[in-house]
Amino acid sequence: MASGVKEVLPPTLDPASEFPADIFDGTTKLFIAYVCPFAQRVWITRNCKGLQDKIKVIAVDLDNRPAWYKEKVYPANKVPSLVHNNEVKGESLDLIRYLDEMFEGPSLLPEDPAKREFAEELLSYSDSFNGAVFSSIRADGIGDVGSAVDYLENALGKFDDGPFFLETFSLVDVAYAPFVERFQPFLLDVKKYDITEGRPKLAAWIEEVNKIEAYKATKYDQNELLAALKRRFGLDTA
Repeated sequence: MASGVKEVLPPTLDPASEFPADIFDGTTKLFIAYVCPFAQRVWITRNCKGLQDKIKVIAVDLDNRPAWYKEKVYPANKVPSLVHNNEVKGESLDLIRYLDEMFEGPSLLPEDPAKREFAEELLSYSDSFNGAVFSSIRADGIGDVGSAVDYLENALGKFDDGPFFLETFSLVDVAYAPFVERFQPFLLDVKKYDITEGRPKLAAWIEEVNKIEAYKATKYDQNELLAALKRRFGLDTA
């Protein structure tokens, strides 16, 4: 799997940052925020495809975005967004598919029809998984988190031919990894709930995902991610 060379991460742009003059110069740009799991999906995909030299990452401050981002780049004013052929596209699941289909590099979906069908099921479920965790945060107990995490544990045993959902690292792993990266420490800290307890396949998956260089290059400081989630849900007691 391609991972490319070690890159220097760009500074985060805020309202004081000038509009980059080269945004629509015909080269491809990926707008992200370092704390955003949706943007991280596309960033991981770019790295897996070995596109570090072909797709420039531009980071924006998600809490204090430059006005020009909404006005001149992406009216939805969220990340990720991709500028390709001077057109702007958004939505993380659409973008990871787009990068896999439209750019060179190793395919991140298997040829096997059964596995492709299962990939579609898992990608479709990802919003439900995320929603189960988010909805539990203000609720008593853990709500539907247990069943959502059990779904992943069972999915990881579907083919039983590797540590990942579809044997090798794929778009499915890309879709879930950024969220599990955040949910695991958050639920442990806030709910005292360990998502890996009694789920050996999920524990093994997390361990193996953390060995993927293309993913590791996108990981953010764990304490910062935890603090950001707490602020988002009004749980910051500092």
